[in-house]
Amino acid sequence: MSEMEQEQEPELAVRRRSTQDALMSCSTVTQNHSCEGITCPGCLMMTKTMLLAENEVEAHKLANNYKFGFKKWKSHVTERPWEDRSAIVKELYSDLNVIKYPGSLITCDNMLYVLLFGWWIALLYLLIALIMFVTIVGIPYGKLCCNLAGYYFWPFGKVIQKLFMNRRKSSVRFYGESVPEATNVETTALLGDTEKDEHILAETPTTGMNYWRCPSTYVWLLLGYPLLAIAHGLASFIAWILVVTIPIAKLNGRAFTNILLIPPEQLQIRPFKRMDVPLDGEVVLCCYRAMNFYYYKYTVVGINVFAVNLLPLVVVALVLGYADTENHYASSLVKFVLSILAIIPLSYYIGMAIASISAQSNFAVGAVVNATFGSITELTFYITALIKGNHKGNKSYEEVVKSALTGTLLGCVLFIPGISMVIGGCKHQEQRFNSRSAGISSALLFISVGGVFAPTLFSKAYGNLICQDCTNSTQNDSGSFQCSDCHFSMSNSLFHSHVQPLIHTVCILLPASYVIGLIFSLKTHTHIYDIHISDCHVPGHSHNVVIHWSRWRAVVLLVVATVCMSACAELVSEHIDPLLSSSAISPYFLGVTVLAMVPELPEIVNGIQFALQNNISLSLEVGSSIAVQVCMLQIPILVLFSAIYPVGFNLLFSDLHLWASIFSVILMNYIFMDGKCDYFQGTALVVVYLIIMAMYYFAPS
Repeated sequence: MSEMEQEQEPELAVRRRSTQDALMSCSTVTQNHSCEGITCPGCLMMTKTMLLAENEVEAHKLANNYKFGFKKWKSHVTERPWEDRSAIVKELYSDLNVIKYPGSLITCDNMLYVLLFGWWIALLYLLIALIMFVTIVGIPYGKLCCNLAGYYFWPFGKVIQKLFMNRRKSSVRFYGESVPEATNVETTALLGDTEKDEHILAETPTTGMNYWRCPSTYVWLLLGYPLLAIAHGLASFIAWILVVTIPIAKLNGRAFTNILLIPPEQLQIRPFKRMDVPLDGEVVLCCYRAMNFYYYKYTVVGINVFAVNLLPLVVVALVLGYADTENHYASSLVKFVLSILAIIPLSYYIGMAIASISAQSNFAVGAVVNATFGSITELTFYITALIKGNHKGNKSYEEVVKSALTGTLLGCVLFIPGISMVIGGCKHQEQRFNSRSAGISSALLFISVGGVFAPTLFSKAYGNLICQDCTNSTQNDSGSFQCSDCHFSMSNSLFHSHVQPLIHTVCILLPASYVIGLIFSLKTHTHIYDIHISDCHVPGHSHNVVIHWSRWRAVVLLVVATVCMSACAELVSEHIDPLLSSSAISPYFLGVTVLAMVPELPEIVNGIQFALQNNISLSLEVGSSIAVQVCMLQIPILVLFSAIYPVGFNLLFSDLHLWASIFSVILMNYIFMDGKCDYFQGTALVVVYLIIMAMYYFAPS
């Protein structure tokens, strides 16, 4: 097993162990603490699923993942103990100042650095060096630029040190071993040694006045530093956006924040050889690899790096959407795409905030937050689209909303479980899950889908088939007729007297069923999920819990993300009109794909990560919980909104929506019956999903 796999295994924090294994693993039980990889016999039950977490807050988050009605969230809401992380993950957060023995430096990623960054940064340094030599007083910085040109052309295996002008203790660190501190100052008293060190630090030129008395400093800060800072900033930004090249971003960021502000006489660059590294300096920078493909796990204050990188899209989308109302700088299509992409990071922040609040709150608060904000991403778009369509008198908006609702249901029932089974099955030959708990989700799905489409079936049973543009080529009244437009219709009396009351009845019963499901799974029959939180202490584990987002911070970010989500949803509905009027794209297909699945991308990633760590149960629950919320919460809310603010939304769906949804739920229940799955079953779900999407693509507008 690789080090990264060892790192991922504790993150799963869900294990099944026998009593015998538990008795050999742990013997000490404490309160409010849990540890990974160890099962506590005092709280073990033979059939229980053990939730093993680093702290109580993380344990609550893991337990919430198994609760009906709670958002399933993979990322940590607390900072993991540093000692529990693997060497690979620790290297991701390295400051690039630790000397180690890397082996061969001639690699493809290092060569790619030279082609993308190294040559033009080195060329710029040579040009700045020429300018410094011309100024005469800047000759020391000219020599420094020549040295840095060679370094940034090929920085791998080289060490940049800041030499101390006075003798002091060494700051050189070697990876994987402890190096004794060396000093050339002999002392007989500990206090005397401390006083000398403090005196030496006070005499460092960079903290004194000598640095600012040199004319070369001002020439450098006016002519050399600004251009190099801009170049390094640009390179750092590009490398950060690419994610896998974050070491290059750190390499360039260190240049304009530290290296270029150090006096040239204190900087020394040399290739790393153990005996050549002086022990009277501080290692500022040393890099060995340009890329690391594990940086997809990198987080900033608990936020995944991809969500951080996509955040500027929110600003760009909002500025362009509300400042450029006449489409002078961007077309409606560009604004539509930017607004859709901006929803992705906002969905992530909303999910992170909900998970953080739920993990730090009691059951009641968590259930309310999940029920109210769990569907806020989709509801903001649906409501704004219905309002826009009502104002413009365009029924296509209502059809797009219905298509998006159906697309979310199909994606959660077929695509999310299917793609999780396929990717997880490539790593694990067969994955098992609790078929009884999955049966609860399946039963709720049957109830919800039956309730949502009951008015549609009712209208088809009691409505009239109306055909238009009919012709008789035989000129005989008893001959066959050819009609170009046939559809079910109903009189106003039938709709208002029978169908509309049925819709209101269904929209009352569905939320009631959701509440009953909460009570059943979280109160009266919690044993079905076989969940137990282990409290077991391991010597050496830290009890100091560092929460990424405190409760109030999560609340503020949740509100801000919700407001930005509403603004982006309004922009999507505002600029979707050109796509709806285009004959090339069916409103059906646009709704069931882009508008339905883009907001669910964070959930898709969560499902895949759970499956990779052999926790297919949560992968299935990710899709099922969203589908149940769509039918039992989102659709009744839209009907209620339509009753308060008439926008013409009702529960009369097209035949394609009806039969695709019913068939998908039946297929999902058939796949989940035996409590185990593999990549073949996942492939079947994905293929059926793609076939249905093809039907929507070729459906006439």
